[in-house]
Amino acid sequence: MDEVLKLSQVAQMISSPARAAMLLALADGRALPASELACRAGISNQTASEHLTLMKKMGVLCVEQCGRHRYYRVINARMMEALEDYLAASSEIRVGERSDISRILPLRQARMCYDHLAGRLGVVLAEKMQEKKWVFLEERDFQITDSGRYHLEVLGIEWTALGHSRRLFARRCIDWSERKPHIGGAFGAAMANRFMELNWIRRGQEIRAVYLTNDGRRNLTEIFEVNL
Repeated sequence: MDEVLKLSQVAQMISSPARAAMLLALADGRALPASELACRAGISNQTASEHLTLMKKMGVLCVEQCGRHRYYRVINARMMEALEDYLAASSEIRVGERSDISRILPLRQARMCYDHLAGRLGVVLAEKMQEKKWVFLEERDFQITDSGRYHLEVLGIEWTALGHSRRLFARRCIDWSERKPHIGGAFGAAMANRFMELNWIRRGQEIRAVYLTNDGRRNLTEIFEVNL
């Protein structure tokens, strides 16, 4: 099956609130058991199993066997980027109106979308890099300028390795909570990974959530003019 789902297939995936909830729980690339996904979606284990079987059959999820347990994860980053776009477009409830708002707010501030930064932090970084003319949008992808390449190389991002990646270089990924684009693809993943190496960001107890360290807040303000 093609990596990018057809529109009708995506619509089928997210037409069910339970399936949408499970996909969002898997959106940082980790693998979770059916019981955990059932809990996240507020449904029975049997109903969750039916949904997971459908998503596996359609090529959205894959299964990893660990002893007697089976763990589900989104099949790849491109799949999640496509699904996140549609989840953002299809959401009927505003973040501020959600019953689980206390849990959603840290994710809205900064989180991982598979392997790249999302939430307000990811969106603001994309906006600031456009203002500085380090990147610009061209149709569905960000393109990096010579100025952007120079400044980001100073941070230690290796462009040579990114050029050999089979992934899209810098996909425009629509953020489901902010409804604005952040940077995905190989570049988005490399940037998030470098920020973690520099200890500018850390994952929280909720694995998808990301928090700025004091060094991160200072450097992102100084270099990117990001002020959250």
